[in-house]
Amino acid sequence: MNGIDRIVIAGAGHAGGSVCRALRAEGYEGSLTLIGEENYPPHERPPLSKSVLTGAEEPESTFFLTAETLTELSVDFRFGDSVDSIDRHARTVTCRSGDRLAYDRLVLATGSTVRRLSSPGSDHPAIHYLRTIDDSLALRTALQQARRLVVVGGGWIGLEVAAAARKMDVNVTILEAADRLCARAVPAFVSDHLAKLHERNGVDLRLNAALEGFEPQEGDRVTARLASGKTLPADVVVVGIGVLPNDGLARDAGLPVENGILTDACGRTDDPAVFACGDVTNQDNSVLGRRVRLESWANAQNQSAATAQAVLGLEAAYDDVPWFWSDQYDMNLQILGVPPQWGDPIVRGDGDAYSAFFLKDGKIEAVIAINTARDLMIARRLIQAGATVDADRLTDTGTKLQDILRQARQSGA
Repeated sequence: MNGIDRIVIAGAGHAGGSVCRALRAEGYEGSLTLIGEENYPPHERPPLSKSVLTGAEEPESTFFLTAETLTELSVDFRFGDSVDSIDRHARTVTCRSGDRLAYDRLVLATGSTVRRLSSPGSDHPAIHYLRTIDDSLALRTALQQARRLVVVGGGWIGLEVAAAARKMDVNVTILEAADRLCARAVPAFVSDHLAKLHERNGVDLRLNAALEGFEPQEGDRVTARLASGKTLPADVVVVGIGVLPNDGLARDAGLPVENGILTDACGRTDDPAVFACGDVTNQDNSVLGRRVRLESWANAQNQSAATAQAVLGLEAAYDDVPWFWSDQYDMNLQILGVPPQWGDPIVRGDGDAYSAFFLKDGKIEAVIAINTARDLMIARRLIQAGATVDADRLTDTGTKLQDILRQARQSGA
């Protein structure tokens, strides 16, 4: 296909596996090599902090490409290996195993890695991070034997782990250095909603809590020491303080990197033979009108399809509105759009089920939906249509959003 006979994909997570599958779906019949560090086939990560962590599901439930399927797709899947270097001039990669592979096209889907603590005692075996299947299984085992969990970081991973641990009847304390939860991702009123949700479910929430370090205790337990002088004993500690893009491979190869590999929306780098997709990309986004690095299931799934088309020289477009979701206890929270800053919301509904719309020049820029998934589905269509909406009609729960969408389509705006 267009002189492309050898494609190598570095990274076998959600993005890497999805682009692999999409290439075959587009009719590519040449050599296809998928290289992944983990000893598992491509899988989805969201359940690792939810159903897999609690034991409601096993890791196999997350596999969207099994080893058998990869064989059927004629994919040379290399478990437990990684690409260590790229020779862009020779169009070859060298793997950790020592194998040297030639490529006509290379896709970097190397994902991201957790930020780690550097405070004293942070190398204690009771301290866990959550990114991989093995991380989830190790943490699950630890929580099954624990009475007290300390979560460092009040972001999405920390909150989801806290919710899972409470389902396992573990006492949970969350330490957040900022003055509210998920401060970089949501406006203050949503942070308040999250705080009340966790406190209602028995979590001890400590905001403005600066961690100084850990002290080992008997029986592989630790004590967390705060700058305030307070201490918290813990059987298990989970650290969730964000992730970093695995862009070192691209940087070492001389590709432009700035908080991720710089690409267009469809994963093209400035090297016509090298592409990238997923968490590791700092991509152009036409909907937002700026560059953004997205750490979400939806981006890993959808950008990879466009990247596969671009790799094959086909017409490719990726203009999805960024979408993120989180399940905690009985709450489903979804965010559509990433505004530069959160303005005043137009709220539809109340209590534990409402949608907050954020407008710019009369058009929907973003939506946060709490237990109102249907509202978000219609809002996505309004955003894609570029529709001008009336704020009063949005807040009126007696007015169906479908009617607003229908009227927008009829008016052609």
